[in-house]
Amino acid sequence: MKIAVSGKGGVGKTTLAALLIKFFRDQGKKVLAVDADPDANLALALGVPDPDTIRPICEMKDLVAERTESQPGKMGGFFKMNPKVDDIPDKFSRNLDGIKLIVMGTVKKGGSGCVCPESVLLKALLTNIVLFRDEVVVMDMEAGIEHLGRATTRGVDRLLVVVEPGRRSIETAQHVRRLAQDLGLTKVAVVGNKIRGPEDEEFLRRNLPDLPILGFLPFDPKVIEADLHGKPPYELSPELMAAARQIAEKLLQG
Repeated sequence: MKIAVSGKGGVGKTTLAALLIKFFRDQGKKVLAVDADPDANLALALGVPDPDTIRPICEMKDLVAERTESQPGKMGGFFKMNPKVDDIPDKFSRNLDGIKLIVMGTVKKGGSGCVCPESVLLKALLTNIVLFRDEVVVMDMEAGIEHLGRATTRGVDRLLVVVEPGRRSIETAQHVRRLAQDLGLTKVAVVGNKIRGPEDEEFLRRNLPDLPILGFLPFDPKVIEADLHGKPPYELSPELMAAARQIAEKLLQG
């Protein structure tokens, strides 16, 4: 199963990704966690004790140069557009209690349409992970889904858009849905987060009538406490984990 998690910054998509990863690991499945968000926080949400020591793939200049046959730090020139990437998740991931975590990083130079060795390697790597890996893959994406390409979307079983009760979050969800449609990805669902009661649930249903809602995660101050102490949210909030478990079971049911 390949799951991509997206949503506006701050809505809790990394929290949902961590909860789903925990669920699938507890089910005895092999899990590959992919942090594809430029604001990488998945390691912290999974309780990695030294998250700052994880080096993003795109910052491994020697690896990028070797696989793309390019020269580190130089703009322009020729480089390989189909680099070898199938061994990268196993060689360069951080192992944590049965979970493999890989941090993609982000290309900081050039425009959004930048074609450079780093961006080519990241795109090839994500495509390989989605289409050819045989474990459960949970990807914490950026607010959009720019990491995904048309070929990659064929392997995504579900794109989950995390929303909170608020207009900006709703607008982001609609934007992600349009991007997904442009790429031919129709398996899109919403997960409501920071839900304080039935009124919040109704707000999301009313404002997202054309998107299926897979479930709701309750508002819990213990999530903030977990973040402050560098602990996974599921360690301090069993209620949150229980709600995520119901969402994950729906994913397994298709």
